[in-house]
Amino acid sequence: MPVRLPMFERIVSIITPVILIILVGWLYGRKAHPDMAGINRATLDVIAPLLVVSAFVSKDFVLADQLVLLGCAVAVVLGSGVLAWGLARWMKVDPRTFVPPMMFNNCGNMGLPLSVFAFGPAGLAPAVALFAASNLMHFTIGMKIVNRHASLAQIARNPMVLATVAGVALALARPWFTLPDPVYQSVKLLGDATVPLMLFALGVRMKDVSLRNWGMGLVGAAVCPLTGIAVALGLAHWVPLTELQRGLLFVFAALPPAVLNFLVADHFRQEPDQVASIVLLGNIAAVAFVPVGLYLGLR
Repeated sequence: MPVRLPMFERIVSIITPVILIILVGWLYGRKAHPDMAGINRATLDVIAPLLVVSAFVSKDFVLADQLVLLGCAVAVVLGSGVLAWGLARWMKVDPRTFVPPMMFNNCGNMGLPLSVFAFGPAGLAPAVALFAASNLMHFTIGMKIVNRHASLAQIARNPMVLATVAGVALALARPWFTLPDPVYQSVKLLGDATVPLMLFALGVRMKDVSLRNWGMGLVGAAVCPLTGIAVALGLAHWVPLTELQRGLLFVFAALPPAVLNFLVADHFRQEPDQVASIVLLGNIAAVAFVPVGLYLGLR
């Protein structure tokens, strides 16, 4: 069925704060020229991992119910990566710069609210599962792509990987143990700072982006959702999915590049300016591509 106007308005209402926070960061960056290295490191090492833990220990999350959908999400991420790798070679750009933003999408601050709006409260728990799976792959497979010298020991010690393991353990232990509410609220409060901090840091970096980077940004803005949707179409045809799972899969596949891609690229000095342009333009282009995913998922 066609995407309804209220849904389009909801998409715009989600994307607009993203762009505005980036704009604030850009304006501040031009005026103050801040050193964001410490904040970015704290976001990756402490704040973002707490967001993952808080998502897993949420009462709406039941791991066993999401296994088929999680398998499809893994296929979308890996399939998008294979397609993007071939395209990067054809365009003669560094795959370590181009491929991760095509694989790892904005399934947190954009995917979670979109899923709830489109599918109601039932969409939250599986959307959390997709978010967690994407983050785990980002800090294992994605980390190895960006930093080819990363060892398995380094990856295993990564705070995001440790947070995912801890979150899964807490989710499985819920019948016997739950975090005390003051502890959970503290974890959630700090974890919720992840998204605005990442967006602000992206805006600060945008002051250094030159016009020559916009070409790759435009290509990436289209390639990320199109490769995801292409893989999802095949999965929806062959894998038995419930109506809800099918809808969530297409929403996940159509999302733009995650802001986290920029922080990882900046941390490893893997052309962060290029990645910043891909992330920014991709999130703007979501106004066009996310409705396609919603249409395919809701028809």
